[in-house]
Amino acid sequence: MRALMLDFQPRSRSTPLGWSLLGVGVVLALTCMVVQQHLSGEAEQQQGHLQTTQRVLSGDTGTGSKVSLSPAETREQAQNLAEMRKVSQQLRRPWERLFSTLEAMPRENVALLSLTPDARKGQVRISAEARDLEAMLDFHQRLEATDELSDVSLLSHEIVTNVPEQPVRFNLSATWEIGDANP
Repeated sequence: MRALMLDFQPRSRSTPLGWSLLGVGVVLALTCMVVQQHLSGEAEQQQGHLQTTQRVLSGDTGTGSKVSLSPAETREQAQNLAEMRKVSQQLRRPWERLFSTLEAMPRENVALLSLTPDARKGQVRISAEARDLEAMLDFHQRLEATDELSDVSLLSHEIVTNVPEQPVRFNLSATWEIGDANP
């Protein structure tokens, strides 16, 4: 009689697919670690630039010595500072007063199409459509009479002939008075 062989824990067989999946997993894990280290290095570098910029802007050098910047860093810092001042100037404009002035004006015969403010230049461009030339001129006079806008100029106008009512589309430019706001 033959000997009976019982194997309750068979040996696992390794397949090429299993080894390839293991290899791909290891490569993917290593790639993730390298990318993470690279991003951490960049974050530390950006944090260092931020701290240096904050120290220079506040006038605190930390050690009592002047932080020396390369000409390229100085130029970049000046550009960043100019951009921050530009954004700050635009945010300090009296936006609410401009919008409330335009919303409070009677516009039965005029529809505003677009409003393009340029806070840096202190001007605003208004595109609108009026029922007729008289309504356009009346709107122009009312804008000129407001406290917020001055030097209102008609830039262009055209009569839309392909519409039965023949409305007038026009563009105005005005100086946006800032009054008590600090530019």
